[in-house]
Amino acid sequence: MSDNAAGTAKIPADFWFDPSCPWAWLTSRWMLEVEKVRPVEVRWHVMSLGVLNEDKLDQLPEEYREKNRPGGAVWAPVRVCVAAEQQHGPEALARLYTALGTRFHNQGLPRTKETIKAALEEAGLPAELADAGDTDAYDKELRASHKAGIDLVGQEVGTPVIAVPGSDGTQIAFFGPVVTPAPKGEEAAKLWDGTLMVASIPGFYEIKRTRTQGPVFG
Repeated sequence: MSDNAAGTAKIPADFWFDPSCPWAWLTSRWMLEVEKVRPVEVRWHVMSLGVLNEDKLDQLPEEYREKNRPGGAVWAPVRVCVAAEQQHGPEALARLYTALGTRFHNQGLPRTKETIKAALEEAGLPAELADAGDTDAYDKELRASHKAGIDLVGQEVGTPVIAVPGSDGTQIAFFGPVVTPAPKGEEAAKLWDGTLMVASIPGFYEIKRTRTQGPVFG
């Protein structure tokens, strides 16, 4: 019996990420838990911290400024992700994100070409895709994907962006949630239900408190 026939058709949840962001990584792992406990199917898309910050580099702390400059550390991984998606499809993008994120965040490996090649190998993708990180060959597609996500929520947020269809068919989109560690099981379900509840309220914009803990992986 199909999902539709059973009355359990899955809700598409579009998720925009930059693979360099540890907070987006934690949210993405939470979304994989959500897929297990709610009728949700995540569709992965790239966005770029480099694109997001290119017009405000002088406002960033020096460490982040250097990473976000053209050719900085945040550019190569996301360019390779776009190349993988363009050449091998969305399932390849999902596999590569998991392989990259595990190395960058859980294992603390450097954002080098060697690390990217190892992630490509794990994801079953050609190592030559790593060369895309050194060029702007896929920047048009990168910027288009970034714009599709950021246009839903505005320029004053970062990654991740999540969008789901609302009851009237229009998309409900929001930044975050920012959470650590990534909730599992029923806690993942409760956070999903609550996030959708508040995000669907017309005129709702923000809940926030100061982060007192860094990202916790694993």
